[in-house]
Amino acid sequence: MPLIQVALPTPLRRLFDYWPAAGQGLPQPGGRVLVPFGRRQLVGVVMGSTDQSDIEPAKLKAALSYLDTAPLFQPADLRLLRWVARYYHHPVGEVIQLALPALLRQGQGVHPAQDPRWQLTPHGQQEELAALGRAQLQKALIEQLRAAPHPMTQKALQAAGFSTAVIKALADKGWIAPFILPKTSLPQLAPAPSRSVLADVPLNLTAEQKQVVQAILPQLQRFHVHLIQGVTGSGKTEVYLHLIQQVLEQGRQALVLIPEIGLTPQTLARFQKRFNRTVVALHSGLNDRERLDAWRQAMEGQAAIVLGTRSAVFTPLPKLGLILIDEEHDASFKQQDSVRYHARDVAIVRAQQQKIPIILGSATPSLESLAKVEAGLYQVHYLHQRPQQQEPPQPKLLEIRSRRLEGGFSEPLLSNIQKHLDAGHQALVLLNRRGYAPVLMCSSCGWIAGCRHCDARMTWHREPARLHCHHCDHQQPIPSACPVCSHSPLLPLGSGTERAEETLQTRFPDVPIIRMDRDSVRGKTALQSKLDQIHHAGPAILLGTQMLAKGHHFPLVTLATLLDADYGLYSSDPRAIERTAQLITQVAGRAGREQEGEVIIQTYHSDDPRLIKLCAQGYAALAQDLLQERRQLGWAPYTFLALWRAESPQKERVEAFMQALAGTAQELACADFLQLQRLGPVPAPMERRQGRYHMQFLLLAQQRSVLHQQVELLLDWCELQPLARQVRWSVDIDPEDLF
Repeated sequence: MPLIQVALPTPLRRLFDYWPAAGQGLPQPGGRVLVPFGRRQLVGVVMGSTDQSDIEPAKLKAALSYLDTAPLFQPADLRLLRWVARYYHHPVGEVIQLALPALLRQGQGVHPAQDPRWQLTPHGQQEELAALGRAQLQKALIEQLRAAPHPMTQKALQAAGFSTAVIKALADKGWIAPFILPKTSLPQLAPAPSRSVLADVPLNLTAEQKQVVQAILPQLQRFHVHLIQGVTGSGKTEVYLHLIQQVLEQGRQALVLIPEIGLTPQTLARFQKRFNRTVVALHSGLNDRERLDAWRQAMEGQAAIVLGTRSAVFTPLPKLGLILIDEEHDASFKQQDSVRYHARDVAIVRAQQQKIPIILGSATPSLESLAKVEAGLYQVHYLHQRPQQQEPPQPKLLEIRSRRLEGGFSEPLLSNIQKHLDAGHQALVLLNRRGYAPVLMCSSCGWIAGCRHCDARMTWHREPARLHCHHCDHQQPIPSACPVCSHSPLLPLGSGTERAEETLQTRFPDVPIIRMDRDSVRGKTALQSKLDQIHHAGPAILLGTQMLAKGHHFPLVTLATLLDADYGLYSSDPRAIERTAQLITQVAGRAGREQEGEVIIQTYHSDDPRLIKLCAQGYAALAQDLLQERRQLGWAPYTFLALWRAESPQKERVEAFMQALAGTAQELACADFLQLQRLGPVPAPMERRQGRYHMQFLLLAQQRSVLHQQVELLLDWCELQPLARQVRWSVDIDPEDLF
């Protein structure tokens, strides 16, 4: 008899063999099963069947039950999940967990449990009520059901005054019986609606937008990667909407990935307004039931458009015709724990496997995407102009090396803010640091408040008053005096958004200061409330972290400023200048959407040639220089990387493991691995974090296959080593950072 091969949520990189459930045949691949696993019971997904097993037949166990009447994942979905497990070297069972909503991982049904409906049995229809004796409530319930035209739900009967005990007593006597509504098998693909796709009249495209749409439309029936590089405010979303319209008119589905939950409400509203089709959102801000409902509508083909963040890339879509990734450069598309996948790269593979087009959009494309354009693998389309014919402002560098700062603001900057407010406009101030001050120091002995769990400084927050480590989330009260020399008061150094807000309130007491950061935007409605406040505030100052710079349209903003451009400019992170340039460009794009705008960048290094080039020639020119630099250095995207990370509360253990790993990698070196470089092991840039010591070991190769062969051999070694069980380790393919 064939065996079932099941993917289970365990760290073991293999499938598990089980006999079929007692009295049942083989389940179809893609459905869930409940199986015994040691002393536990686990929910797994059937991946296939086999006639042979490495385990003796007598030791194999049988599945306990099948949880789905039809597969949740189609063969194309399983093929993608297997590819993710293979490419990122992660157990396929844990990869599949990412693709399942939490309630399905717990074994619950795809559809909500139905409230029982009660109907009379033939006995209850014919028997005289006198047979019930003095059970008046039971008699009344029978009369209620005889008078009802349809079976009644249990909730309706309880609302009419009949308890569960009364209902059960009549069921035990055979007078009534539950009636279950028939359930359709899954997935039941929704038929294409007959009504028009459009619910609203599309905007007229500019000549540039029309050219991009016409270039992509002929390729909607095959796989191709299109990169739309358009300045902020150039109308990329309108191009997306026109292309999605064509896909929906073919009766197919579209998957749209966005980087931030904060962008979901406005994007969702715009899609729902435009299309006469079901649009659902998938992101971590939903509760478990909301997420399952949206996921089910996508899987059954009822949702024509799925809008989601990173993990939505795994959503089953039986009629998928187009994938769109907005702000494709954004670092949030990379998962930084568990399965360390990149949603953009997974989406491209999914599009290739299903032979459909994928569109990447950004004003500041990643260097990886630009390198693919350079190699002729992606087709690039440009949008240089804004529909309002308002040219994007050119950033100006404001040297602050010799200027006195007040809460992070120089006097020229404050004067410029005043000028724009006086004109009835809004000013946007971006500072990518939360809290009041990033450093709390004793001016007498030089003591600095540090985290007891990390090699990091504690940030001083004033709302509520506390010291907070943003790396491990440790919090503690603010000391009234220096714990070393007892000197007081302590001195805050630097500025966070709270201190910047205080400075602005003092300088502009009659102007609304609207702060948007993780501390001020909490809860489902907080972000939308802030956005509504911005749009109705009139002259105001918008202050926040990078969440304020992504994708929002603020018509009244005519001044955008970055308080500290140097914060991410000089760093050990190889991507520091790339990300800083992207952030500056995104911030600049918020200004002058409908009126002439101005962008001011405060910096201590106004003579930095990279900043000068970015401001004078734009992101594209700087990106070409960075690509040339990467090519000369032999770094990604021209080299393939795998980063081994290990951590442990005991420094000696993590050092021993990493040294053994590096030694094994050297021993495995052979002719096939001559082009492979090994760097490390070395302590992580922040060695102690969350009470654990961190180390790294980096592999670089000119050929992707060589890199993966080496990783596979090292994984086999790790799974057999006692040292590997004494530390927490992971491997990151195509790492986004070295933190």
